[in-house]
Amino acid sequence: MTTTTLTHTPQDSGVPASARDFSVQERVVLITGAAQGIGRELARQFAAAGAFSVVADLNIDKAKAVVKEIQDAGGTGFAVKVDVADEASVTSMVETVMGKCGRVDVLINNASIFATIEKGPFDQIPMAQWEQVLKVNVTGSYLCVRAVAAHMRTAGFGRIINISSDSVTRGVGNYLHYVTSKSALIGMTNALARELGGDGITVNCVRPGMIATEVERTVNPTVEVRERAASQQCIPRGMVPTDLVGIMFFLATPASAFITGQTIACDGGYTHSS
Repeated sequence: MTTTTLTHTPQDSGVPASARDFSVQERVVLITGAAQGIGRELARQFAAAGAFSVVADLNIDKAKAVVKEIQDAGGTGFAVKVDVADEASVTSMVETVMGKCGRVDVLINNASIFATIEKGPFDQIPMAQWEQVLKVNVTGSYLCVRAVAAHMRTAGFGRIINISSDSVTRGVGNYLHYVTSKSALIGMTNALARELGGDGITVNCVRPGMIATEVERTVNPTVEVRERAASQQCIPRGMVPTDLVGIMFFLATPASAFITGQTIACDGGYTHSS
């Protein structure tokens, strides 16, 4: 296996932020569920900004296609297959990243089940589907954090970013398994921040609004639903994946060293009072 030489090892020093502290250059950024949708765009954007994007996904062919996009644009990264709900698979993923890069600076827990979920009353959700959503969306994030934490502790630096959903605050009906799983990530973020703060590791959560990606969904919102949601935002337009880039970059850098245990809405001001 070829090892990539990365010269800069960031650490949280407690000194005032410099311009470099706002850069993601040379960060090793591990993004789960990065073969499509939000994850794909984040992988592309981090690489374009000089980071080393690790495109982790169950669909390795799609992941490799994203890496080709990154490389064609002059960026760096590689693909790794992972089933985040499987402990052995997650362990293997992190071992591969460590072997290739020598460290993991940033973990973005993006992998989740959503596009294939069918809407339905809470008392009609099949137990198998309930358990699968929680296993991927919650247990998967936990397993990934557990796998990278020791390496981040050794480095004295780490950024863990969980991705929740504005459906948590809106209490969207007929998606109880999904809403419950995304709610759990907020609690997980708060508790992990307490446990990891002394090790130079921050844990934060980003809560996107209704976002349009190339991913086909079992139940696609109608044009009317999207327009109604946009009209209720302070910024009255539809959200796209690039709208997440700024906050994700910031939370990935040393500049955010004193921000942890936070859930930050990125939804055009839809839930600005919550």
